[in-house]
Amino acid sequence: MINFDNSATSFPKPAAVKKAFISALTHYGGNPGRSGHMLSIKTAEAVYSARTAAAEFFGAEPDNTVFALNCTHALNMAIKGTASEGCHIIISSLEHNSVLRPVHALFKQGKCTYSIAKVCGNDSDTLENFRKLITPKTKIIACTLGSNVTGQILPYRAIGELCKNKGICFIADGAQACGVIPIKLSDGINILCTAGHKSLYGPSGTGLLVTDGKFDISPIAEGGTGSLSMEPDQPDILPDKLEAGTINTAGAIALGAGIGFINKLGIENIYEHENRLCEKLIRALKTMRGVTVYRDAKVNNYLPIVSFNIHGLTANEAAAILSDMGFALRGGLHCSGLAHTSLGTVPDGTVRFSPSVFSTESETNALIYSIKKISSKLQ
Repeated sequence: MINFDNSATSFPKPAAVKKAFISALTHYGGNPGRSGHMLSIKTAEAVYSARTAAAEFFGAEPDNTVFALNCTHALNMAIKGTASEGCHIIISSLEHNSVLRPVHALFKQGKCTYSIAKVCGNDSDTLENFRKLITPKTKIIACTLGSNVTGQILPYRAIGELCKNKGICFIADGAQACGVIPIKLSDGINILCTAGHKSLYGPSGTGLLVTDGKFDISPIAEGGTGSLSMEPDQPDILPDKLEAGTINTAGAIALGAGIGFINKLGIENIYEHENRLCEKLIRALKTMRGVTVYRDAKVNNYLPIVSFNIHGLTANEAAAILSDMGFALRGGLHCSGLAHTSLGTVPDGTVRFSPSVFSTESETNALIYSIKKISSKLQ
């Protein structure tokens, strides 16, 4: 299979990530921070090295860099951990369910209210849509940095500045953007949540919550941390406060190697390569009869993601046919009902193309030929 579904999980993984993962299982078998013996100490050092690499990558302090199971886990910690009783939350119209569902759950429990800001083709209009929804009770703006359906990049720096001026906590979903475009807390983000297994090239079961420490995050889980063991309360220091129980040690160490791979290759080079493949696909699709590409000419900034449909087929049918032809693309709603409602592609969704740094031009040409073959037969 040729994998063009890297927005779900990147595959293949870099050799350095595989090596780090195997090394972790072979040499770092201790429980980090739980014992004084050398096996535990060496494992803790390896985990701290990965934590430091992640912190430096996002412009944070190592102690404020928390390992999570995935981006969804990190977003639940961030949103539920900062929401106060009776507060108001603003999200965008392009949100993944990992933002919408925890916010909606808080609403159903009577703990908060929320509003949805419409994302437009014009960044100024988008920012104004966020601004006009702010009330005296607004405590959080939680939104994606870039849509996992179309790749549209939100004006996140301007949103961050708006939050700073209003004293609002800005929680950013970086699942699709981190590892593809440079993202730092200095962009105005208070809490950045991201997946380790997507464009950071780590293994599944890894994610990050990175905070600037300006907003308190209450834990949503309590348990063993290896610190303050005589206290019945969860420790109030990061990262222990949010890392109850043993973390995915091998995953964290391998994630550190994934970040090292990006640093070595250069994030700008990764974006340029992936975007070039997207542009190639878009140019070809626009020449085909019966194919719709979901890109707005008014939008200037996109992540390397392309959504399209082939007329006469549902998105899932098209993805299944392409799978039989040897290509992995995701069809459907991509866990983003809000985004597809905004796009007008409910109930069937779209077919999504998302390359990685390992995708090639010849593979993209082969996909183009296959889509053309399908669409020509239907037309």
